[in-house]
Amino acid sequence: MLNRRNFLTAAVGVAAATGLAACAKEDDSSSGSTSGGSKALVLGFSQVGSESGWRSANTDSVKEAAKTAGYTLKFSDAQQKQENQISAIRSYITQGVDVIAFSPVVVTGWDAVLKEAKAKKIPVVLTDRSVETSDESLYVTLVGSDFTDEGRRAGKILEKVLEKAGKKGPIKIAQLEGTTGAAPAIERAKGFKEVMDADHADDWKIVVSQTGDFTRAGGKQVMAAFLQSNPDIDVLFAHNDDMGIGAIQAIEAAGKKPGKDILIVTVDGVKDGFIAMSEGKINAIVECNPLLGPQLMEVVQKVKNGETVERWIKTKEGDFMQDQAAAALPTRKY
Repeated sequence: MLNRRNFLTAAVGVAAATGLAACAKEDDSSSGSTSGGSKALVLGFSQVGSESGWRSANTDSVKEAAKTAGYTLKFSDAQQKQENQISAIRSYITQGVDVIAFSPVVVTGWDAVLKEAKAKKIPVVLTDRSVETSDESLYVTLVGSDFTDEGRRAGKILEKVLEKAGKKGPIKIAQLEGTTGAAPAIERAKGFKEVMDADHADDWKIVVSQTGDFTRAGGKQVMAAFLQSNPDIDVLFAHNDDMGIGAIQAIEAAGKKPGKDILIVTVDGVKDGFIAMSEGKINAIVECNPLLGPQLMEVVQKVKNGETVERWIKTKEGDFMQDQAAAALPTRKY
């Protein structure tokens, strides 16, 4: 049985390939054989989609790392639909891949398909996002960031942003949430609220909060509605850079200056976010590193070898203020 720190070797062969559901996009990247003529490890990976710059960088990282490791990667883009991911995972089970990895669209609704993988002794590794399950032995580990801590850090860095801008309470905050039911949306909101409740119960208030689905278009549309109902917003907290960038367009269309009239804190740290920061339109970014590919491949190999794996593997993050953007830009890979 898989448990919190150990797992069984996945001793399954590779069966004949079957197609995924027509609504999902599948890409098989074969790396050939490993040294000595043995067949390459086969990894089935289901990605959430391509909704943001972060997600695109994450996909590229996984593909590049699999190629470098010499693994055969069976890749599927779920287009932000849970049913597509479930179909992809079932296809990987039928094909008899060595390991399954996926970044879940939402946190719930996975028990049935994960039990199917466990019954076939195919280990599952979560990437980027967590799940809620009745049996934690259904997956081996999670390679990703601590989203709750990212929310806390966003609250703490907002304190510095407000101090730098010379703004004091009461502070009216708009929140652009990520996809409803997704781990980063739930946990970033939770961490941010923890800081508010602990340190700013009297001077900070979230006056409006709604999902922008982690997309620029969603951020723009929802921010425009926010400004109509709450034209005196002081701060925008966006759960990712792309929604923040979309919101900037709506703020400018309303005749306001992003980064000045409305202070903006986002999460991710993609190139376009840093560009907006260097232009003074985003005040601070909490980094969530998308380059999980190398760590994932290291874990996948350990899983295949039957080695012990940490239950939770975190990426390294850092925070960026407006005046750090120019220095940060040249060093960013994504």
